[in-house]
Amino acid sequence: MSDRTAASLRVEALSYGVGDGRHLVDAVDLTAAPGETVGLVGPNGSGKSTALRCVYRALRPTGGTVLVDRRDLAALTPRESARALAAMTQDSSVDLDFTVREVVALGRAPHLRGNQPLSERERDLVTAAMARLDIGHLAHRGILTLSGGERQRVLVARALVQEPKILVLDEPTNHLDIRHQLELLSLLRGSGLTVLVVLHDLNLAAAACDRLAVLSRGRLVASGTPGEVLTAELLREVFGVRAEVVRHPHTGDPQLLYVLPTHP
Repeated sequence: MSDRTAASLRVEALSYGVGDGRHLVDAVDLTAAPGETVGLVGPNGSGKSTALRCVYRALRPTGGTVLVDRRDLAALTPRESARALAAMTQDSSVDLDFTVREVVALGRAPHLRGNQPLSERERDLVTAAMARLDIGHLAHRGILTLSGGERQRVLVARALVQEPKILVLDEPTNHLDIRHQLELLSLLRGSGLTVLVVLHDLNLAAAACDRLAVLSRGRLVASGTPGEVLTAELLREVFGVRAEVVRHPHTGDPQLLYVLPTHP
């Protein structure tokens, strides 16, 4: 989708505190090399979404820095930041009934001035992004008429059209059927971009990510390859579940077989 090179992402001692003295994110360090897909995982309330909001500047960290190719993201203008990093969030929404093509084309906004029309290349980018997300047939539909899964794919296409160096996504597989979950995660990993993604499904995270970073109570408790991180001990201590870790017969990725709490 983009001929721009991917950027490195480095988060150093990132913290976000609230008024009562608690830290929702507490001194988190993580890195993503250019072109690497890093999954951020953890139980509900562990600080994943808050950390992501600090990375894409929806929240101002109370401590630490976010560096893109060793440049402090907070020092960039909003336009510069949007050209470097695109975000797809859980609360992404479109309140007006634009067509799908119009919504996807909004991804070009950081590159345009005023009412400048799209170039031929940019129109081709929009068409290609819709094709890759399997939404070309929806181009002239109003976005408010779409299902949750269709709308999710439109927003991913919009982020890709932005031509960022880094993609930050918070639960991008929400509302998607299994086919589109797998296709989306495969697309992200093969995009050549640096990707930081929050996922709840640990089996999907193991299959789609080069490395995982595990948060618990706002702190980073483990990081490494999926095989290094996803152990029965960590699953019990961090997620409070019993699971057996096996290898996928085709890919060798770790896969988790959960045991219901009622099972002896």
